[in-house]
Amino acid sequence: MQQPVLPPVTLTELGNLSDRAATVIERLRERIYAPGVSKTLDLRFNVRRAAEMVGRSDKLIRDAEADGRLPQPEKDASTGRRTGYSLAQVNTMRGVFGTLPHRTADDPAMVLAIQNFKGGVGKSTMVCHLAQYLALKGYRVCVIDCDSQASTTSMFGLNPDVDVDEDDDTLYPFFRHGGPASLHYALRATYWPGIALIPANLGLYDAEYEFAARMARDSSFVLDKLRSGIESIKDNFDVILLDPPPALGMLSLSVLRAANALVIPAPPNNIDFGSTAHFLKMMGATLEELARAGGARDYSFVKILATKMNDAKSAHQAIKRMMDAVFPMDMMRAVLKDSAEIDNAAANLSTVYEITGPGTRTETHKRCRAYLDAVNNEIEVLIRKTWPSQHSALRKEGLL
Repeated sequence: MQQPVLPPVTLTELGNLSDRAATVIERLRERIYAPGVSKTLDLRFNVRRAAEMVGRSDKLIRDAEADGRLPQPEKDASTGRRTGYSLAQVNTMRGVFGTLPHRTADDPAMVLAIQNFKGGVGKSTMVCHLAQYLALKGYRVCVIDCDSQASTTSMFGLNPDVDVDEDDDTLYPFFRHGGPASLHYALRATYWPGIALIPANLGLYDAEYEFAARMARDSSFVLDKLRSGIESIKDNFDVILLDPPPALGMLSLSVLRAANALVIPAPPNNIDFGSTAHFLKMMGATLEELARAGGARDYSFVKILATKMNDAKSAHQAIKRMMDAVFPMDMMRAVLKDSAEIDNAAANLSTVYEITGPGTRTETHKRCRAYLDAVNNEIEVLIRKTWPSQHSALRKEGLL
């Protein structure tokens, strides 16, 4: 009996699929981005925690408040108890006590790309959590979203389709012929003290065509444009984090050229590890081609980070052991384990570092926070090692 032939899918039907998908996305965004509501940071720190963050005793903080070096603490009107300090207030304390961790003028700004040509490996998750970890420490951070999917932009509270104009707010104008000479036009303050953002949206994909059109006339344009833009803003920051597209395109090449360090997230499963190995091979070949075109690039460090690790899966453990054996000097010691806490936060376009209240007291949250802190602390130490002014302190800490 002859099987019925499936009817062809027409362009109209494809358009209907696209419209239905857009409706679902719009409903999700209506839930997250309520009209007239902007994302805020609700973190508060008691005096003991603030003292730990500042690197001074709580007595010294109280003394500074008493003698006027610090403003009087905010108190609850009914109980008279301190309501806690915001991150901005903690940074004010750091400024008073001289414990802000800013690099010196002689230290190079760290331009770090979290890069893999494979999607779904935890790239944007790492960018957002690392940026916020560094901000909690008091660093000045810039996040540049180079991915037209704009996941990082969304995590920082912006609706890419509404709040971001590709002709004014993204990297795209900078890449156009005759565009701005500096990236200052695109910098946005965020609700996180210490973090600035250059956002993205789908219109940024047009930059790929701009690159292709310019490549034949001026190959150095592709090699150096993003790098020159970062040069124009780097004096304002300690760390600049790049979130590139998960593909080998012109934007990704620009990120490889602009970065001075790389972290490569790689889940320990066969498909993702194979893709990471392929990425490393392609990256090596690409950098050789860039070098031949006058774009040689050395990195302060290149590290592979195992992400989405599940200790309950024997295959994950086996592949992680293989990764350690193949890349003994290149694997990060810390591992970002798979956690429902990260997934649940991401579902609300949030991060683990933004969770407050009872949610922070669960064992799941504490374990996940410990994984994230270990990974981010290891990266922070790698960054500090690139700053000559930090070498003495690192030696005292036994880290150099």
